[in-house]
Amino acid sequence: MISATEIKKGTVLKVDSELYVVIDSQHITPGNWRGMVQAKLKSLKQGNVVQKRFRSTDKVDDVYLEHRLMEYLYQDGDNYCFMDTETLEQVFIQKDAIAAEIPYIALNSQARISFYDGKPVSVELPASVILRVEKTDPGVKGDTVTNVFKPATLETGLVVKVPLFINQGERVKVDTRTGEFTSRE
Repeated sequence: MISATEIKKGTVLKVDSELYVVIDSQHITPGNWRGMVQAKLKSLKQGNVVQKRFRSTDKVDDVYLEHRLMEYLYQDGDNYCFMDTETLEQVFIQKDAIAAEIPYIALNSQARISFYDGKPVSVELPASVILRVEKTDPGVKGDTVTNVFKPATLETGLVVKVPLFINQGERVKVDTRTGEFTSRE
């Protein structure tokens, strides 16, 4: 148990028997009222974001998550198979638990998986990933104008807007927070 005033970004909390990660928190002291903590929480189970207000005297359950580096092997129906790189143990994660993250994870690439009570609850993505362009319109000599984009399908099926000079087979860097092209690799 921690005090509500100790809540900070990245902390995992158990609120109403559900796990949430703190996206943002603010300590507010309005005039002559008692202080409170306004927190923006993201559900690890459903992925929705909620606003929650705690009194400064409230106690909340912080949760310990175990993190393991795992390799993405394959998709089996609605499950994704990951293998622990140290123990070679394989774990299946349901599609709905990581639907937002899976377009950024290429086959045989590594991801950091968070476990709670031995069960996988989330995938932590790096700030950016490098993926290969599978399909896009070919670039033409002279296509050097900036701020003109075309759609490109990447190796994971993710579609992003890339500059005109990017061709099929090239590798591009994509920001995982915004889903936007950042550079050519």
